[in-house]
Amino acid sequence: MTQVLEPQQRGIQLSESALRQVKLLREKQASDLCLRVGVRQGGCSGLSYLMDFEDTSKITDKDEVFDYDGFKIVCDRKSLLYLYGLMLDYSDAMIGGGFQFTNPNASQTCGCGKSFGV
Repeated sequence: MTQVLEPQQRGIQLSESALRQVKLLREKQASDLCLRVGVRQGGCSGLSYLMDFEDTSKITDKDEVFDYDGFKIVCDRKSLLYLYGLMLDYSDAMIGGGFQFTNPNASQTCGCGKSFGV
């Protein structure tokens, strides 16, 4: 079972394996980056997940920030309406590995796990 890091018990949840992986990926780029998570229109189920590194200077007052041992996850408030309670996990399995989104707000998801509908 994946251990979950829950410093705030709200918003976007992150597993230990996902935190390790995003920290490793961040080290390869720059140290002052946060992980921006959001949604956009599109994908086979209506909405697609967005996830990318971003300079912390781009955090605005329209963002919610979740801190995990000094690593920041940022989500704009509009996206958070669709992502509240999201669990971000990571698996290094050869089949089905990578980042996985478990979204309690999704009424349907696609087979690839990268888009959802509400």
